[in-house]
Amino acid sequence: MLALALSALAVAPIAAAAQSRDYLLGAPHGSLALRGGFAFARASSDVFDESMELFTLDRGDFSSFSGAADVAITVRPRFDVVFTGGYAQSSKDSEDREFVEIIGEDSLPIRQDTRLTRVPLTVSLKAYLMPRGRQIGTLAWVPERFAPFIGAGGGATWYRFQQTGDFVFQETEEIFTDALSSDGWAPTWHAFGGVDVALGPRFALVGEVRYAWASAELEQDYDGYEPIDLSGLQTTVGFQVRF
Repeated sequence: MLALALSALAVAPIAAAAQSRDYLLGAPHGSLALRGGFAFARASSDVFDESMELFTLDRGDFSSFSGAADVAITVRPRFDVVFTGGYAQSSKDSEDREFVEIIGEDSLPIRQDTRLTRVPLTVSLKAYLMPRGRQIGTLAWVPERFAPFIGAGGGATWYRFQQTGDFVFQETEEIFTDALSSDGWAPTWHAFGGVDVALGPRFALVGEVRYAWASAELEQDYDGYEPIDLSGLQTTVGFQVRF
């Protein structure tokens, strides 16, 4: 009788969790997440300074909406290894600040389109600041409502800087049409922090703030400039599925 009573006490918490359906059979082994937000570009190198000097561009024009996908593998109760792919592309129409095109009696703006594309591919170590869930008995795992985290990592960022449209050759003031571009890869490092907000045992909302450091040699049509600054802050929110 005593053994039966102890057995009943052991399964009671599991039964309570089962009634609320707020549990998993064991702690999750990882997660998938899709996030969206805004990527603020620092844009502090000379190719950006020259573009803002010649054309009607501001530093904020190189920032854009962004997206990211995470695959996390749990290696310890509070630690994940996270593989992330991101994407951000700014696109802004502009005009030459000094020159216009004279056609008859009309003065027409000289227009360009400037685009900055950034695609980071990274690996991170993510650390939760408190347990993200608790074990009930030997089977049921119940998530905590809020699970704050921090992390850091590195990888590579593919970039493309493009300017297409009409330009002015400064020495002769001749107007010409061209498509200028440079692309390549840059090593990148980042640090981040955020919080998971549980919607249930398997689903959660995730908010994250991340800062990345990266710069790359400009080539092709921009050879001779200093390395392009690809660093910046990214804020995102998204949806996470645990497995």
